[in-house]
Order: sequence, then structure tokens, then C-alpha cells
Amino acid sequence: MEFIETGGLRIAYERAGEGPPLVLVHGAAEDGRVWQLQLAGLAEELTVVAWDEPGAGRSSDLPEGFGLAGYADALAALVEALDLGPAHVAGVSWGGTVALELYRRRPELVATLIMIDTYAGWKGSLPADEVRARVAGAREMLAAPRAEFDPTFPGLFAGDPPPELVPLLAAVSADVRPATLAQQLGIMAETDLNELLPRIAVPTLLVWGSLDARSPLTVAGQFEDAIPDTTLVVIEGAGHLSHLEHPDQVNDAVREFCRTHPPGAKQ
Repeated sequence: MEFIETGGLRIAYERAGEGPPLVLVHGAAEDGRVWQLQLAGLAEELTVVAWDEPGAGRSSDLPEGFGLAGYADALAALVEALDLGPAHVAGVSWGGTVALELYRRRPELVATLIMIDTYAGWKGSLPADEVRARVAGAREMLAAPRAEFDPTFPGLFAGDPPPELVPLLAAVSADVRPATLAQQLGIMAETDLNELLPRIAVPTLLVWGSLDARSPLTVAGQFEDAIPDTTLVVIEGAGHLSHLEHPDQVNDAVREFCRTHPPGAKQ
């Protein structure tokens, strides 16, 4: 584990491998440990960097009033501090929304986008009644006493999580900070990045679980229709966390995409 300091924040990250840079952006109620199978599986060809976003894992707590722009700016600071840009940037779920905001604010740092079971914000990708239901569920979760706080969202896997991942998932969940999760879910409920999608000028890989109940394939279709240069890979039998449920298939798709679109190549 390594660290950078930026804007009064301490940002933790893990780096593995050598080659073109791939930056991994985790989802809400997670930290960089959820990318272990990608760090191990892609490091032979790529420099793989997985951060703990502000407010998660081993990084600093969130400053007051921290918004989506703050996450994107912190991610940009990491890319610049490690001299990674332009990099492949992959985000899962909430992390994909952060990656989109990074592209909106600092497109020169992004060689390609890899969107895994993600959203253009909840407001941008889901029906209004679904957003309201998720906000209500989040409020109930966050109101629970700390001893009963469970940040595990329904529908993350197509079935039960793979048994070998249960200890990892339990450890990550135990470290979730309620204040961070409350801030993230509030941001997601109000974010609509649909206007950005047609203006994305870098190749974009869409990786989606066929059984994703949280960001269904219809959302992937919205991305595919709106972004000019997209490749959609559907992971059969996977839910919302396809990179954990079927890591070999996801790694193969990411590896092939990164080979096809090396940073610095003319598109």
C-alpha cells in the first residue's frame, strides 16, 4: 500500500505490474480491495492501480461538503502524481460515475473508459420511482444503530456470493464509514451525466452482468446508444459485481480492449 497527499487528503492506493496504465475505481460501500482479482490477473500486461477513494479504506475521511467533483479531482491528482495519464480508467457501479466525472473535468488524463455495471448517476440511468425507493432504503440503512449497520446492497450477485470471496466482502463491509456512504448515495441520487455521454471522444468498453439487478442491461443499452465508440461485453450469469463473480471473463475483456486501444494511439 502506498499513499499520496493532495488537497489536505491522504489517498491510499495499490499498484502492481508494468505496462500501459489501468486505473481502477471501486464502487460505493467498498474500497480498493475489491479489485484484488484484477490486480493479480492483469499485472502481467498493465500497470494496474487501485485506489481507496477519499472516505474509504485507508484514505482520509471526507471533508465537509465533498461532492462528485471532489472525487474526480482527487482521482486526477492521483493520476498526475503517479504520472499515469493518459490512462485506461475503469469504474464499477458508483466508481463508473466518478470515472465519467473525471473524463468531464480532465479528459486529457483518460485514454479509454471502461464502464462496469455502472450508471450516469442514478438520476441519469434509473426511473424516478426506483431512485426514490433507493433513497428511502439508504435512509433506513443509515439510521440503524452502528452495531446493526449493514452496508450490503441487495442484488450485488446473481446468486450467493462466491464462497471464496465471503471473507473479503465481510472485511470490506466492516470498514465502510456511514458518513461516506450517506454522501455518495446522496450524490448518486442527484447526478445525471447523460449530457456527457455523446461527447465522450475516447473508446469505451461496457462490461455488464447479464443478471445485473441494480444496473440492468437496459442501462448498458443507454450507454451504448449514446457514446460514439463503444464495445459491449455481456458477462453471462453475472450480477452487479461481475468483476468479482466472473473475474476471468472480465479480465479477458479488459485485457483485449486495452491491447486494442493503447494509450497515445490515434483513434
